[in-house]
Amino acid sequence: MTSSQQSAPAVNAYEANPYAGEVALRINGETLALKLTLGALATLETRLRTGSLIDLVTRFESGGFSAADVLALLAAGLQGGGHRLSEADLAAADIDGGPMQAARTAAQLLARSFALPGEAGAQGPGQGPGSVAP
Repeated sequence: MTSSQQSAPAVNAYEANPYAGEVALRINGETLALKLTLGALATLETRLRTGSLIDLVTRFESGGFSAADVLALLAAGLQGGGHRLSEADLAAADIDGGPMQAARTAAQLLARSFALPGEAGAQGPGQGPGSVAP
């Protein structure tokens, strides 16, 4: 595998940078940083066939999101974070905290992607708008 084909390194849960829009999620025993880059957002928008990303944000804020939304959002975040885990692999993966943690992480990833430093979306997991209550 060449250096351009290698996945981004796993990170400690405390190393995800919220000011860079990163969120950490433990998948298959590794803590990975997820991030929505412009390319990942474009892929996500195409994959979900939403009218706009605002429609997706609205679904998360209202609690009207689906498991497919969560899966697509996490897969886009993995892509943006430089990880090579496919959506199919993610669907079969062991995610610490299960589906609820996956949904919380997806909501936080979306919130951080559109928040300026110091805004609510840049806060830690489970804080501020876009977070999914346990």
